[in-house]
Amino acid sequence: MEGNCGRRIRAFRKLKGYTQQRFAEKVGLSLSVLGEIERESRYPTEEQLERIAATLGVAIDEVKGEI
Repeated sequence: MEGNCGRRIRAFRKLKGYTQQRFAEKVGLSLSVLGEIERESRYPTEEQLERIAATLGVAIDEVKGEI
């Protein structure tokens, strides 16, 4: 379930035209935490996933790769 979540977040972020800095600010994460999530050295919490998905305008399941 956790595999590739960070890569999907990065891909969605880029499709929406957000820089890492701007996206981190909108989601309420530090730039370093977002970077760790996108590099898949850290998995986001459920709360972080909810904020990420809402900001991207996609379902949490899409971020997780379950759709």
